[in-house]
Amino acid sequence: MEMVATTKLRRFQTVAVEAKPYTEGIEELIRGLSATVDSDPSAAGDSAPLFANGVEGKPLGILFVGSDRGLCGAYNSMVGKRLDAAIAGLQGEYALYVVGRKAMAHAERMGYPVTQYLEDFNLEKMTFAEAASISSMLVAEFRKGNLSGVSVCFTRFVSMMRYVPEIGSFLPIAEDSSEVVSEAADVILEPSAPKVMGSIVPRYLETRIYHALLESITSEYASRRFAMTNATEAAGDMKTEITREYNRARQQKITSEILEIVSGAEAL
Repeated sequence: MEMVATTKLRRFQTVAVEAKPYTEGIEELIRGLSATVDSDPSAAGDSAPLFANGVEGKPLGILFVGSDRGLCGAYNSMVGKRLDAAIAGLQGEYALYVVGRKAMAHAERMGYPVTQYLEDFNLEKMTFAEAASISSMLVAEFRKGNLSGVSVCFTRFVSMMRYVPEIGSFLPIAEDSSEVVSEAADVILEPSAPKVMGSIVPRYLETRIYHALLESITSEYASRRFAMTNATEAAGDMKTEITREYNRARQQKITSEILEIVSGAEAL
């Protein structure tokens, strides 16, 4: 299981590392263009509602990402505790969208109301199109006014030994307040701002969901590899201890038999 986890970890890690520059690039681009939308809302075209605050009083949508299988150490418990802390700090209602059987089990155990359980979604076999469908579903709920906003609770992959559960805002799209990015308000978009934003914004949202899911599955296998390594070492220690106990018992038995033979010989 350690070897399998290591092989899959390398595969997912490669994809995650290669996708990260693209994700960061399109995120920086959108946050820069959000300054343009802030100064001229019509520039976003059909995507303008995604930059505005949702309907006040509506629940906050939370996409909660866990694993389908266990034997991955503290991975599920850590992301579960992060969700618990976020829900405890909420003032209003929330709508929970769950990915992963272990995540669903945590929600049921804690008594959280689940709006939708994405039971058929398989993280290991995930494609960009499937991740995009989750993004489209969340965006549609936000556009309909059913949600005041959307957050994603997932595990960010930092390194083979470090993966951090976090919850980040997904909708509405926040403007980057930095001075460098705010200068993007003066850019000229061709052929037109609505067409450019209408093409980029959906792909940006799809990419964010895809990368969050990708980092989650990578973190899961990093945690599983670490757990299986510990289990292998513990099994080795247990085998050594059992072998020592067996040899001690065997030695005592041989010594006892020798004493019986010697005692019998002396009796004769």
